Amino acid sequence: MTARLSGKTALITGSTSGIGLGFAHALAAAGASVMINGFGDDAAIAAEVGALAAKSGAGARYHGADMTKPAEIRDMVADCTQHLGTPDILINNAGIQHVAPVDEFPDDKWDAVLAIILSSAFHTTKAALPGMKAKGWGRIINTGSMHSLVASPYKSAYNAAKHGIAGLT
Repeated sequence: MTARLSGKTALITGSTSGIGLGFAHALAAAGASVMINGFGDDAAIAAEVGALAAKSGAGARYHGADMTKPAEIRDMVADCTQHLGTPDILINNAGIQHVAPVDEFPDDKWDAVLAIILSSAFHTTKAALPGMKAKGWGRIINTGSMHSLVASPYKSAYNAAKHGIAGLT
């Protein structure tokens, strides 16, 4: 029996832990080659890449692109294409959080939250979409949250970014 996603390649941002890593393992179990992205302990990431490759029976790779830097995002998609294949499945999952009242919210934290959650999803989609169009097949999944629809106090940047993800999607 052939795995459902055999021959497909998935790229998941924010996937060295948590929900993103769960997505990576599920896609690998379905037979997809998987590229993960994020930060963490090098040895732990290498172990996850090995586990994903074994689970998929295909390939797995890690790219440490900084999701605030469009050039690094484009390089990640190019690296995925070169080593695993053009992404067929893109999951924009990277995210960070900072909690503070608006009048105390640091400008750099606002910029980082929006860059990592919202702008990175735009840049990653923009980089991956031409390959999907050329193949005539692709799936883009943007990870939202309840904050995509309902705001919470002291989470102005996160609320704005997740509302933006809903709009982008």
